Amino acid sequence: MSENGIGASPRRKEDQRFLTGKGRYVDDITLPGQTYAAFVRSPHASATIKSIDSGKATSAAGVIAVLTGADLSVDGIGGMPCGWGTTDRHGEPMNEPAWPVIAADKVNYVGDIVAMVIADSVEDARAAALAVVVDYDVHAAIVATGDARKDGSPQVHPEAPGNLCFDWELGDKAATDAAFEAADHVTTLEIVNQRVVPLAIEPRASNATYDSATDELTLYCTSQAPHVTRLMLGAFVLQHPEHKFRVVSPDVGGGFGSKIYPYPEYAAQCWAAKRLGIPIKWTADRSEAFLTDAHGRDHVSKAQLALSSDGTFLGLRVHTVANMGAYLSMFAPLIPTFFYATLLAGQYRTPAIHAEVKAVFTNTTPVDAVRGAGRPEATYVLERVIDAAAFEMKIDPAELRRMNMIAPDAFPYQTPVALVYDSGDYENTLDVALKAADYAGFEARRATAKANGKLRGIGISTPIEATGAAPSAIAGQLGARAGLYESALIRFNATGSVTVFVGTHSHGQGHETTYAQLIATKLGVPFESIEIAEGDTARGTFGMGSYGSRSIAVGGSAIALATDKIIA
Repeated sequence: MSENGIGASPRRKEDQRFLTGKGRYVDDITLPGQTYAAFVRSPHASATIKSIDSGKATSAAGVIAVLTGADLSVDGIGGMPCGWGTTDRHGEPMNEPAWPVIAADKVNYVGDIVAMVIADSVEDARAAALAVVVDYDVHAAIVATGDARKDGSPQVHPEAPGNLCFDWELGDKAATDAAFEAADHVTTLEIVNQRVVPLAIEPRASNATYDSATDELTLYCTSQAPHVTRLMLGAFVLQHPEHKFRVVSPDVGGGFGSKIYPYPEYAAQCWAAKRLGIPIKWTADRSEAFLTDAHGRDHVSKAQLALSSDGTFLGLRVHTVANMGAYLSMFAPLIPTFFYATLLAGQYRTPAIHAEVKAVFTNTTPVDAVRGAGRPEATYVLERVIDAAAFEMKIDPAELRRMNMIAPDAFPYQTPVALVYDSGDYENTLDVALKAADYAGFEARRATAKANGKLRGIGISTPIEATGAAPSAIAGQLGARAGLYESALIRFNATGSVTVFVGTHSHGQGHETTYAQLIATKLGVPFESIEIAEGDTARGTFGMGSYGSRSIAVGGSAIALATDKIIA
C-alpha cells in the first residue's frame, strides 16, 4: 500500500508548475505562422442584417481575410448543435431553431457574431474589426424572462411561436390539486432567480491549425470536455472525420460549466484555418467573455406550499418560466427539467408535488449549466417558500423543516418527482449544523446587535444534491444525445512507471493528485511513479468530460474498474 494513497495528504502533483508560473494555457500556445482572429459582434439584441461592408477592413494593415456567414454557407458549415433533446408534456419534441456559427441574416442577442477578421497580429485584427460596417434594421427585443410569453411580446424565432421552446411537467397534478384542497394553509411566493455570468480566471481561448497533407485538424481550446468538443464540432458542424480531428485542452484556469460546450468561435476558427491554410488564434477579452460565455439560471417562478394546521407539508406546486436565451446551448433543455424539478422534494416527505416548466427564447446570451445547474435553483425555490410558510404560521423555521424531514428509517424513499433516495440522516445533520451555529443563542446576538445599531439575520437551507451525471442508459431516456460514460486506460511502462489515460479533464480540481492516489491504493504503485494523461483526444481515451461533480464518481469508477481487470 502506497503511503500517499487514498486518505493521505501528499503535495499536489500539479502545484509545482502552477505555483512556479509554468502552467501551460491555450493563450501560451503560439504556432508557426500564427495569425489572430477578432470577431465583429452585434451591438443589438435583435436586428436584420441589411448589408456588411468589409472593404475598409480588408485593406487594413496586416489583414489576411474578413469572413462572414455567407462564406460559411458556401462551404456548407452547419449550425451549432444542442446535445440534449426534451419533449413537452404531450410528448412533442421541443422547438429547436438553428444557431448559425456566424449570423448571415439576423442577429438575436448582443454579442452574436456577424463577421470574423483574421490578421497578422491581435492589434491589427481588432482594429480591422472596428472598421467593418454592418447596416442593421433594428427590431424590438425581448430580454426579460417574465415577459417572453406575454401577448404582443416580440418573437425571437418564427418557428417558436410565443417564444416557447417547450412546455414540460413532472409529478401528479391531480394528487397535488387534492392536497391543496385539503390544506389548512397555503403559502404562495413569487421568486426571481436572476441570470448569472460565469467569469473564470482564464477567459475562453482557442487556436486552430490544419495540415492539408494529412487532412488533420487540430484545435487547442479551453474545454472541460475535449472529446465532446471534438464530437459535436466534427460530426455536426464541420463534417470533419473524427479520427482526423484532434482537440487539445492543456491547463484550464477555471470553468464552472461555461467551458463544457463547443462555441461558435471554435467552429469558425477551425473552418477558417482549413479554408485559409493558416493557424488562427483567439483569446476572449473580459467584455467578450461577459457577453458570450454561456450564462446560467434566469428563472421566474411561482411556488405554493400546502400545509396542515400543525405545519405538515401536504403538497407543493411550482410553475417556472426558464430562459434559454436566443439559442439552445448544449445542455440547456436539461437544466430546468430533470436537473431542476427532480430536486423539488428536497429532504422533505411532501406527498404530492407538481412542477410545470415553460422554457422560453429571449434576445439574450444562451443559458446552460453553470455552477450547480438546476439544483441550486430548486433549492432556492423550496427553501424560500418554506421560510415564508414558517413566517406566516409563526413556526420556527428549523422546527418546520425538522418535522417534515424524511426519517432515517424511511429509506429507500420514493419521491413524488421521480428520484429514489437510497439513504440519509437529515435531522441529525440539521442538529449538528444548528449546534455549530449556536442557533439557540441567536436571539440574544440579534438583541445585542440591535442595541449597537446593527441588524442581524439568520437563514437555514438544507439542500440535496444530484451529481455524477451517468449512467448512459438513464441519460439517454431523459434526452441525452450521447452517452455519459467514462473510460480509463492504465499503461505500465517498461521501467515500472504507470500512465493513466482518462476522458475527464481538470480545470482546478486536482485530478493528477486524486487519480494517482486511487491508482497507488489499488495497485500499490508508488505515488511518484504515476502520471495522469488527460485533455488531449489524440492521447487519452474517450470520455464525456468534467462537470456536475462527475470526475471521481464516474471517471474514478472507470479507473477503479480498470485496476480490477489488471489485478484479475
